[in-house]
Amino acid sequence: MLRHRCGRLEASGQAVVLADCSVEEKSPAGWAQAVAKAYSRFQADRVVAEVNQGGDMVTATLRSVDAALPVTMVRATRGKYLRAEPVAALYEQGRVAHAGRFAELEDQTCDFGPDGLSSGRSPDRLDALVWALTALLLEGHGEPRVRGISRAAA
Repeated sequence: MLRHRCGRLEASGQAVVLADCSVEEKSPAGWAQAVAKAYSRFQADRVVAEVNQGGDMVTATLRSVDAALPVTMVRATRGKYLRAEPVAALYEQGRVAHAGRFAELEDQTCDFGPDGLSSGRSPDRLDALVWALTALLLEGHGEPRVRGISRAAA
């Protein structure tokens, strides 16, 4: 489930984290309703949902609340730390800002390392942030291409 809402400022290419919409101790219908509400509130163009643990159940649950909800499913193939590195670079480049103070998210961000969080808990908020910023700023940009070199240039 996507917990964060991010927007992109077109002219600057900067992303802004608008909110931490995390919910805890909710039923599947409860978190799906929270996602649909945030989607509507922020006039989002899509929901990004990690489906490693829930598979198609995640999308089915979201669509049971709003059948028209556009869901982009993502599947983790690398560890959380490796997925977070490109997003950390975006922060270092000044390409990500926060529209407010998100204490729990910021605590996870500061505490996260190669071995996870010091508490041993899942970095759920941070992981959702990484998926959101990856979808917003990193996917589909700068895809590698093979370019031929003409003899005249050689």
